[in-house]
Formats: sequence, structure tokens, C-alpha cells
Amino acid sequence: MALPINLRQVEAFRAVMRTGRMTLAAELMSVTQPAVSRLIADLERATGLTLFERRSNQIRPTRAAIDLMREVERSFVGLDRIALLAQEIGRHSAGTLRIAAMPALGNGLLPRFLARFLRDKPGLNVSLDTLPSAMVIEAVAIGQADIGYADEPLDRSGFLVEAYPAAALVALPARHPLAGKTVIAPGDLAGERVINLDPGTLFAMRVELALAGVPRLAALETRLSYTALTLVVEGAGIVLVDPASASEFAGRGIVFRPFSIFIDAGFQMIRSASQVRLEVAERFASEFDAYLKEHLGEMLQPER
Repeated sequence: MALPINLRQVEAFRAVMRTGRMTLAAELMSVTQPAVSRLIADLERATGLTLFERRSNQIRPTRAAIDLMREVERSFVGLDRIALLAQEIGRHSAGTLRIAAMPALGNGLLPRFLARFLRDKPGLNVSLDTLPSAMVIEAVAIGQADIGYADEPLDRSGFLVEAYPAAALVALPARHPLAGKTVIAPGDLAGERVINLDPGTLFAMRVELALAGVPRLAALETRLSYTALTLVVEGAGIVLVDPASASEFAGRGIVFRPFSIFIDAGFQMIRSASQVRLEVAERFASEFDAYLKEHLGEMLQPER
């Protein structure tokens, strides 16, 4: 019978993977080094995996540990995040606007617009939290964000949703032979290194479905579109990406071409149906809508 895995074991594993040393992980967790060692040993027994190779005073993660860490980072919600959200409960006021956004917007277009929005509002307190889409939805659901921008499907009740469908674009190095084409088809990517963006998400699955049967070079994957586009700039590969992220790299050694198959790379603006509607939030949503249409223009698609 398999032993149970507990949160403390996973926290210890995550801390060791992030710091590379048991002693540093212990400092991060405010426990002793033997306590971390015991937690790792318990996790190895519970999973049946060898997670670290011990060599003298050094440890090295195994392939199993690297694979496990990838999944932990996708799904792990640390106690620090829970504590932060708990501390902010009750801080909501008419002079406060709380926004949660997925990285594709939160790392580019949205903060640029926010800076413009704040120019005539010196007394407005604003928090902008860049989170994975699932956490954006939860932040809105529990009242920790007035407005959220997420790209995950939302099939739960209690939300007001406005969709912004958008077609994924193909990002290529400016001097790539395919840059001369006006539209890129799946077959054009045969023999190319196509960067897998945010593996495990609905968008990644849509891309993989569109490219099914197309032979490509060995995989290169990353969670963030910014990282993927930087790799494209350096000639490491090609990526299908959302228009918001694409707009951040205009004129930076990348060309963007339409893809012959529609892959939705859009997002949704979400608010809680039960939350008190704030005038400042309504104004932000309306003005950001106009800003998006101004900067993304025809990249945004009509409802399908």
C-alpha cells in the first residue's frame, strides 16, 4: 500500500530543487537540515522514486526529480501565496483597484495601460498580480481581485465574462526562410523546431492538435510567451503565440505571420457577479477594452 504524500514533503522537495542544497532549503523553510532530509526521504518512500543522488556533501536531482518538479510548479500553491491573499482580505475600498492577470497580459500590455490610467488618479491604490490563469479565476472568485484576465475556459457560475477571442500568430526569426510567406500552414513547419508554449494548457493542446502528424525537431518548451519569443529572437525556434505577447516584440528581430488554422489564443475578462460593482473598476475595464482594440486591432476576432 502506497504511503500518503503530504504538503510539507512537497514543500521540502520544492525548496531543495530551488536552492540546490539541503541546508539552504532548511533556512528557507525555517527548519533544521535533518528535518528537510527526513521529509525528502519520506517523499521518496511515498513515491517510490529516487529524487536525489548523494555525492559527498552535494546532492544532484535525478531525472525523476526534474520531471516531478515540473508538475509541482504547475500545480503547487505555496503557503506564502495563501498567506499573502489572507493578509489582503478586507482591504477593499472605493479607493482601491485589484487586478489579477495572466502573464501574457500582466507582463506587457496591461501594466503599460495601467500607467496611463493612473496619470490622473494620484489617490487610487492599485494592486496588479500576475498569476497563472487558474489562480486568476480563484482570486476573482474569493473576492481578492475586482477584475481578472485569464485564458482558461470558465464553466463555473457566478462570474460575469467578456471574451476576447484572438487568432494565434506564428513568430519567426526575421531572416527565417518562412518569413517570406504571407500565411504559415502546418506543413510549412515540418523539420522546424517549434517551441512548446506553456505545456499542459488548453492552448498548448490546441497547437499540438493543429500540428499532429507534422514531423518537427526535438522539443523545446517553456511556460512563458516572453521567454519563448526571446528564444525566437535568438534563432532557437518558431512559436505560435497570442497577439498580446506578439505586440511586445514588434520590431525586435521577429516577424509574425497568420496561421492557416484558427487557434484561439485569446482571453477573458472576468468579474464576480456577486461582488459590489466599483465605478473605478468599470472605468478601467471599459478603457482597457478600448486600449486593447487600439493596439491589437484586427488581431482580435469576433465571437465564434
